Amino acid sequence: MEITFSDDTTSFDGSNLVLRFTAYVDRRPVECAISAEALEDHFGAASPLEDDLQRAFTRGRERIHSVCATALEQNDGASVELHSGLFRVEGMERDRRTNS
Repeated sequence: MEITFSDDTTSFDGSNLVLRFTAYVDRRPVECAISAEALEDHFGAASPLEDDLQRAFTRGRERIHSVCATALEQNDGASVELHSGLFRVEGMERDRRTNS
């Protein structure tokens, strides 16, 4: 399974308090998301406001993509929403090169 990520900016979904971004699984676009809680807990977002979440995502992009790629592999390439707990699970991050 080949997993890459778009350089496109993320989009803020205020009703669900997530940032959405695109992964490509075998060149097929898959919408993924990361919760505001995860960005606050693990990437230093000061609040759930869009600007704070965007800055935190930018700072943590490599680690976010690594955990997302592992989650995509584990669910056969279906869309994922990353929550805070996933960043605490051992083995969710791999030393991989992704297009960030």
